[in-house]
Amino acid sequence: QVQLVESGGGLVQPGGSLRLSCAASGSIFSISAMGWYRQAPGKQRQLVATITRGGLTKYADSVKGRFTISRDNANNTVYLQMNSLQPEDTAVYLCTITIMTRGDYWGKGTLVTVSS
Repeated sequence: QVQLVESGGGLVQPGGSLRLSCAASGSIFSISAMGWYRQAPGKQRQLVATITRGGLTKYADSVKGRFTISRDNANNTVYLQMNSLQPEDTAVYLCTITIMTRGDYWGKGTLVTVSS
C-alpha cells in the first residue's frame, strides 16, 4: 500500500509564494514520475506539473515561468514551488505518483487560496 500526504497549502495574497510538499510512503520500489494536479471550483482536474525519476519536467501553460516542480528521490518526496500566485491559481492541489508496473496513486489534496 502507498500513502501520499500533501502539505504547504494555505491562504496567500496575489503575488505571493507557497511551497507544497508531498511525501510518499509505503510499498514503493520504483517511481517513474511524480506530479501535481489541481482542481478549482467549477473546473476539471488539470495537470499542473510533473517530473520523471530522471528529472524531466512538464508544466501547464498557465503556470510556466511561475511554478517549479522538484523531487527528492531518496525520500520519495515531490515539491511544488509556486511563485507569483494569482487568484486563478486557487484550487485543491493533489499530489500523484506513478509507480512502475503498479500504476498511479493520489493524495487527498491541499487547498491553496490566493486572495487579498
